[in-house]
Amino acid sequence: MTGYLHNPWPWYIGGAIIGLTVPALLLLGNKHFGISSNLRHICAACLPAKIPFFQYEWKKETWNLFFAGGIMVGAFIASHYLGNHEPIKISPQLVGELQTYGVKDYSQLMPNDLFNMQTLLSIKGFFLFVVGGFLVGFGTRYAGGCTSGHAITGLSNLQWPSLIATISFMVGGFIMANLILPFILKL
Repeated sequence: MTGYLHNPWPWYIGGAIIGLTVPALLLLGNKHFGISSNLRHICAACLPAKIPFFQYEWKKETWNLFFAGGIMVGAFIASHYLGNHEPIKISPQLVGELQTYGVKDYSQLMPNDLFNMQTLLSIKGFFLFVVGGFLVGFGTRYAGGCTSGHAITGLSNLQWPSLIATISFMVGGFIMANLILPFILKL
């Protein structure tokens, strides 16, 4: 059993667990699965300003904050106590492509060539972290939810806006990964 916890699970097990979370939340209290709304709940709780977007009964949504907290605790336990310390296996084709962008260190989960203070303070880091973070936040707010909320909960409820949002997320991801990111990585 321990070996099973120390290795990545197949997509069909992880996907089934995530997929079963949606009906479980609906059956246990008519709750909707999604993570991005937690930022709104935290802002509503911590910022007493009279901003209309934050004027709602956020205390009814504290379960979602505990859900997000559980994700963080689970991630901590998994990374510190259940981590697989073998080298990360990467496709040789991907290694070759990343080397053309100067990414050569795969010793950690996130490439050290990209995630370090020097990169963070560069033009490349500005585009990757600041502009990218803004676009993710703006897109989440503009779409009325995050990828997990739309693609998992929205599609399972057969919501037309969630289908459009999910298709847009996928198209944007393909464009970013294949056209924009290679340009940024060459900076």
